[in-house]
Amino acid sequence: MYRESAPEKTQEPDAIRRSIVDASPISIMRLKSDREDLAPSPANAREDAFSIITQLRDFRLHRLWRGKSLIFEGGHPEGALAITDLREEWRCHHLSPFDNVRFRIPFRHVRDFATEIGRPDLMGFECPPGTVDTVILGLAHALLPALERPKQASRLFIDQVTLAIMTHLVQKYGGLYFPGERKGTLAPWQEKRALEYLAAQLDGHLSMMELAKSCELSRSYFIQAFKASFGRTPLRWLTEYRIARAKELLLQDLPIAEIAIRCGFADQSHLTRSFSLIAGITPARFRRDRRT
Repeated sequence: MYRESAPEKTQEPDAIRRSIVDASPISIMRLKSDREDLAPSPANAREDAFSIITQLRDFRLHRLWRGKSLIFEGGHPEGALAITDLREEWRCHHLSPFDNVRFRIPFRHVRDFATEIGRPDLMGFECPPGTVDTVILGLAHALLPALERPKQASRLFIDQVTLAIMTHLVQKYGGLYFPGERKGTLAPWQEKRALEYLAAQLDGHLSMMELAKSCELSRSYFIQAFKASFGRTPLRWLTEYRIARAKELLLQDLPIAEIAIRCGFADQSHLTRSFSLIAGITPARFRRDRRT
């Protein structure tokens, strides 16, 4: 990876056209320009939120910085999807005309949405570079009339579209598992009780017998039904939940050994082994990459 500092310029008035709809807690914005010579955009204000961007047309060329590192230079096709964590610093230099729709979604809303549908294990989104998502593109197109005339927009319609967007995001990019058939799965009240129990064991000892008993099932049947409901065993779910919490804490300045204890691991080595197995990198590397 190479580094390059973006030149400082002041953007000319009306060089970029914006239209915004407030669908609180989600904000929706269309950003459009026909210019080839735009100045670099200023860095975003860091906040606990995600930015979801879908391209309404082919976008030939831009540069993207995370912190001080230039991490991408090139273009995106129509329908390309980008998900960025706004807790980090981003800067973009648009070098060709573009037209996109952006959804700013607070992290708290993502967590509350996931918890409401019985999936509190959602910690964020994973969207590989180069992803084209025609579903988000289609939903963005459905919102264009509201963005053109926000005062006349139907709030009910906007809420339904944003609900569809959230559902699609958590299923496709949040790693959540929704069984196609309910046969052999936990009942909704059992799913809720099981996940509440597991989430409470972040830094405690897991008793599978006690967990199964709280759901009024035998231990062996509970494990099978849990896997049918969530696509993983209770132990695997808890490990992934602990790793997701560790990722959040690694964005802070806490010692990794302390993070390990807070997240229920025996020590830093235990965290490193589990983290590497699930995330593919060590906690230290994860922290360095986020600070680069």
